Amino acid sequence: MLNDLVKRCRPLSSQATLCILGAGFSGSHLAKLSKALGMRVICTRRRPEPGSNNLSFDSTIGILPNREALESVTHLVSTIPPTKEGTDPVLSALGELLHQLPLQWVGYFSTTGVYGNSNGNWVYETDEPKPTQIRSKRRLECELLWRNTDLPVQILRLPGIYGPGRSPLAAIHSGQLKPVDKPEQMFCRIHVDDVAGACLHLMHQAAIGQQPKVINISDNRPASSLEVHRYAARLVQCELPSPIPFRNAKANMSPMALSFWADNRKVSNVRLREELGYSLMHPDFQSGLQDCYQAEGFSEMNPDPTVEP
Repeated sequence: MLNDLVKRCRPLSSQATLCILGAGFSGSHLAKLSKALGMRVICTRRRPEPGSNNLSFDSTIGILPNREALESVTHLVSTIPPTKEGTDPVLSALGELLHQLPLQWVGYFSTTGVYGNSNGNWVYETDEPKPTQIRSKRRLECELLWRNTDLPVQILRLPGIYGPGRSPLAAIHSGQLKPVDKPEQMFCRIHVDDVAGACLHLMHQAAIGQQPKVINISDNRPASSLEVHRYAARLVQCELPSPIPFRNAKANMSPMALSFWADNRKVSNVRLREELGYSLMHPDFQSGLQDCYQAEGFSEMNPDPTVEP
């Protein structure tokens, strides 16, 4: 819950201005946290909602945020994905401007997909990226573009992001989710609260000289999708359909869906937790799904679920 997250975080200085380029699911959550802490926040979207204070930014049609609106930005987060050509739309459109801003920290949202397939073994920031998917190769290309600037960039590698409104609970409750079983296949994930909380924590750490170039932002417990779905089903007190073996399910999967099952890895967050001292609000999927259970209104139907981890 946002209120609980606010209590765990501290704002940047009153002189700081945070700009979030691409205020989607994770970006808007970081904006909400920062505003709740009293920080000055600027967000961009391709098509801002009427009445919002968000700036328009759509590099594909040449719509750029007003230069004067960004001149005081000290901290920047880019969640905007690469182009189909593997270039970064922010650097292409705003690179010159960014070098003129008083930036103290820049966070670029990348993906743990750049590690490729480790056959279920742990991957660390020190491992050489070996992406297998085209979209991950593009992300790695953009990582390099950002790192080759002289901006104070930190690469944030993220796995699947979930949270209220983006959890399996509703699909399981409505009977629409068909679980798939692929033994030994591990997935990593991170709750949107911890994406926002970790970003703010990393800004503070950078201010005291602790800013490693690459950070994995993942929770403590990689798990199979079936394990997660079984726990979610117990939360909402629904019978989960019998899982479909992956060898049978893959025949009906789209190329995009198949790509998510192609790589098997566990992502280490030791650098984030032990070296940089971030304490996860949702250290595993059980904690995260319980938060979703409350936020998505399921607790009103069953206020006191008894679910064993």
